[in-house]
Amino acid sequence: MTESPDPLLPSARSAPCVPYASYVRVYEPLAAFPEPERTHWADYARRGQAPTAQDELRRSLADLVRVPVVGVPAHESADAFTAEVDGVLLVCPWSTRLRGWLALEELVEQFPGPVLDAALPPAARRRAAEEYESWRARNPEARPWIRTGVWQIPLRWFVLVDDGEREYVPGVRLRYRTPMVQARRRLARALRTLRASEGYAVLAEGLVEVGSWLEEFHPRSMVELDYGGLLHALPAGRLEADHSAADLAAGLAALRAGDEEGAAEVYGGLAERWREVRERLFAN
Repeated sequence: MTESPDPLLPSARSAPCVPYASYVRVYEPLAAFPEPERTHWADYARRGQAPTAQDELRRSLADLVRVPVVGVPAHESADAFTAEVDGVLLVCPWSTRLRGWLALEELVEQFPGPVLDAALPPAARRRAAEEYESWRARNPEARPWIRTGVWQIPLRWFVLVDDGEREYVPGVRLRYRTPMVQARRRLARALRTLRASEGYAVLAEGLVEVGSWLEEFHPRSMVELDYGGLLHALPAGRLEADHSAADLAAGLAALRAGDEEGAAEVYGGLAERWREVRERLFAN
C-alpha cells in the first residue's frame, strides 16, 4: 500500500502538537465522488503535498482566537487525506465547514448559555445556524468523512477494527485501518450480541448511530481509527500496552459465551482506563 504523507506525521513546521483529538475516518474510492470533485481529488493526490492532521486542527483552533471569532469557516476546505490501496486511490475530505457546524450543534447541547456566550457570541452562533440551515437545504445528503473524539476514543469505535490491524510506531502513529466491509460486519455482529444482553443499551445505541453513518459510504471504502494527538498526550508505555480493540472483542466474546461476569469485568476495566484519559480534559 502506498499513500500520501501520513496524517499523523509531524508537520514540517516547528509547531507544538495539539494533544487532545482522536479520529475515525472513512476513505472513499475516487470513483465514489461525482465531478468536479473527482478531478479535484485526483489532481490533489497527484501533487502529493497533503497537510497533516495536526495542521488541520491548528487551522481550526486559529479561527477561534480571531477577532471577531470565526466559529465555522466561511468556505469548505479543499484538503483531504489520501491513501492508495491495491492501486485504488482513496480520499477522505476534511469537510471542515460541515464538521464545524455539527460541532457547534453539539456544544449548544452540552454547555450552558453563559459558557457558550463567553466562547462564541450569540450573534455568531445565530449566523452560523442560519448559514447551516440554508446550506443543508441545498445539500440534504451531505455527511462528514471524519469524526472526532475529545480526550478519548469512544469505545464503540473499537468494535470496527481488529487487534491484528493495529499499527504502532512510537512517536509517529497509533492507528487501525480496515476495509469497510469488515467494519460493517463486526459492527452488525457486536450489535446482535449487545441486544441479546442486559446492561449494554448505551453501547448498543452508539453502535446503531455509527452504523447508520457508515452505511452512507461506498462499500469499497477504508475505515481508519486514529489515536491522533493522544499519541503526544499519553506515556509511551501506556500506548505500547493499549490493545483496546482486543479487549473489547474479548468482552463481546464472553457475552456470546454466556459469561456475563467475565464480560462485565473486561468492559469495566476498559471503560475505566478511558475514563482516566477523559479526565485530563479537566486538568490544569
